[in-house]
Amino acid sequence: MTTKTVLVTGAQQGIGAAAARAFAAAGYDVAVNWLDNREAAEAIAVDIAATGRKAVLVQGDVGAAASCAALVQAAIDGLGHLDVLVNNAGIFPRVEFLQMTEAQWDAVLDVNLKGSAFCAQEAARHMVAAGIKGVILNLSSSSVRGAVLGVHYSATKTGVIGITRSMALALAPHGIRVNAIAPGLTDTAQPRYGNTDEELAEMAKAMPLGRMGRPEEIAGLMTYLASEPAAWITGQVYHINGGVYLA
Repeated sequence: MTTKTVLVTGAQQGIGAAAARAFAAAGYDVAVNWLDNREAAEAIAVDIAATGRKAVLVQGDVGAAASCAALVQAAIDGLGHLDVLVNNAGIFPRVEFLQMTEAQWDAVLDVNLKGSAFCAQEAARHMVAAGIKGVILNLSSSSVRGAVLGVHYSATKTGVIGITRSMALALAPHGIRVNAIAPGLTDTAQPRYGNTDEELAEMAKAMPLGRMGRPEEIAGLMTYLASEPAAWITGQVYHINGGVYLA
């Protein structure tokens, strides 16, 4: 187990793709979880291979506990063991609160909250059994402050903070660290689902640092939190948002 390994969920694009590349650059073999775009996942695998690290493609939807267990096990089978889990997969279908349906609520909670919990559970079971003092990183969001078109989304990202703190306490006796990262407006496809480029530009200008975040900046924090210099950090939430939310 001299080579460190990581599974990144939702790694076919955006912050997840940046995380997969950053961990490879830091010397990790990487399991790239993808949902519906194998070509994009394969392109990321090529980038990982260019660093000299191993890439394993793991297809799967984190929206069901059984699927979480299967994709984590597939990553372990492909990599040999698992040191780090990045719970990045998430969805944010914008909807007015007064029009939100039960199905829309359930879909977002299944992927964003239940998926994070059960991927973490399966990864932690492996780490405990193998005696690995591993790391779990959960993706929250600055939407914990509220999201006009995302009552369901905000609920899940607030819930991610709760499960992060609770899992950190539960897994500390095993030497497993659990932290959360809460990005603000980041230059990915996700914010473009509900905003025009002009609207995004205005939102970026309103930030104290005057721009959107870059996926690579979020990924840089991930690799630090998984590293040995961060070995005494657990149960924390890191807001990375250009100063728009000073927690």
